[in-house]
Amino acid sequence: MSTPSQSSDPRRWWTLGVVCVATFMLLLDVTIVNVALPDIQKDLGSSFQDLQWVVDAYALTLAAFLLTAGSLADRLGRRRIFVGGLALFTVASLLCGLSGAPTPLNLSRALQGVGGAAMFATSLALLAAAFTGRERGTALGIWGATTGAAVAVGPLVGGVLVEHVSWQSIFYVNLPIGLAAIAVTLRMVSESKDPDPAPIDWAGLLTFSAGLFALVFGLVRGNGEGWGSAQIVGLLIGAVVLLVIFVFVERRQERPMLDLMLFRKPSFVGVSIVAFALSASIFAMFLYLTLFMQNILGYGPLEAGLRFLPITVLSFFAAALSGNLTERVPVRILLATGLGLVGIGLLLMSGLDADSGWTALLPGFLLSGVGVGLCNPAIASTAVGVVEQRRAGMASGVNSTFRQVGIATGIAGLGAIFQASVTTKITDALRDAGAQRPPGAKLPPAEVLAQGNPRVLGPLHDAFVTGWTGALNEILVIAAIVALAGAVAAAVLIRGRDFVAHGAPAPAPEPVARED
Repeated sequence: MSTPSQSSDPRRWWTLGVVCVATFMLLLDVTIVNVALPDIQKDLGSSFQDLQWVVDAYALTLAAFLLTAGSLADRLGRRRIFVGGLALFTVASLLCGLSGAPTPLNLSRALQGVGGAAMFATSLALLAAAFTGRERGTALGIWGATTGAAVAVGPLVGGVLVEHVSWQSIFYVNLPIGLAAIAVTLRMVSESKDPDPAPIDWAGLLTFSAGLFALVFGLVRGNGEGWGSAQIVGLLIGAVVLLVIFVFVERRQERPMLDLMLFRKPSFVGVSIVAFALSASIFAMFLYLTLFMQNILGYGPLEAGLRFLPITVLSFFAAALSGNLTERVPVRILLATGLGLVGIGLLLMSGLDADSGWTALLPGFLLSGVGVGLCNPAIASTAVGVVEQRRAGMASGVNSTFRQVGIATGIAGLGAIFQASVTTKITDALRDAGAQRPPGAKLPPAEVLAQGNPRVLGPLHDAFVTGWTGALNEILVIAAIVALAGAVAAAVLIRGRDFVAHGAPAPAPEPVARED
């Protein structure tokens, strides 16, 4: 039930509005970037690994700084950190647009991730502080619909901007939105913080950030350097060691950046797995589906953006429905159903061959779109619903961290498998077709083949497409397995009795227990 002060304060709706605008800007940027990748590749001479880093540099710093941003928000004020994140994200967007080479672009994307971390870590916490009871369900439903809208219009807006202006314009579009959001936040959003905040956990920040970077860098560089090389083995072992040290450090801290006690609640473990699985499956696949649309099928940015609309528009409408259902239907049902649909959708996409058009993806797009929409609001409501309100900042940060770790490791891991498979698949397709290459001629490196440009094999176009789509089918199946595993985790781990009574979703068939 809403408190009198909350229910009578009209500024709570301004809080919802500015959080939705900021979230829209962030997610719009992600989906716009996907459509622009082929043009960035051509204009800057980017390699396949450079394209991975355009997405992963952002996701990596976002994941690395989310927990610290959540702790800083609880300590210094959620509005203050939110505004700081908006400002940094806006400046970094300008730097992205001004970049003339892959490295400056990826460094600017990393800076965007730091700003995005401050925004993501505080968005749900600001909503949790402003709304309770049924109003919270409504607010989260609107927020979830906003995420769906951003995903829905992103490919279309990106296609228009890239095709008729330039790829740089996809970053410049953030400037007026960011400045307006800062002005409204400073004027209309109330400040909130933890009355007893924890000190900054520098040891946790350093070990977690370094460990995650070593893991993603090792996955991205594994095929190029060789999985048995000293560099890659050292990076992967170092990642494991640093992450183990991170857990040890957090267990020893009196006020840790990541309170491992949260994971004693099965529901918190479950929603964290769901957030990771959703990002590591369908969202990680967007990079490779974009390459298929534009490089294999030959569509321009706008044409590709239009063909992504079935998945994105359905996610918008399903998110609005899911936000309202979190008050009436057990969230574990929403999450398990949503991820199950995503998994089935990815399996339906995996039957591609050299003759496949974009409509071969359509049944999978439709199911996955509904699944994504069902998951997003339910993930948000569960993440802040199973902790006390004073710890909403940390819970929001942890949940968003699992999302971004899922994207970063999903793109890197699926990319590693794809690069390892694409040469073999294309070689097999050439052999099956009886194609003859000149004596001594070798296939281009896997990194070149993975970019999806059939012209690298000249007249052997069909064999190239057959092999390339075969490798794509392989990672679509793997992504589906990840999604279905997340669905099982949601069904098994998320329980109604884990929710606290400060306005969390009340699973109708299950009793809600109050925790002090």
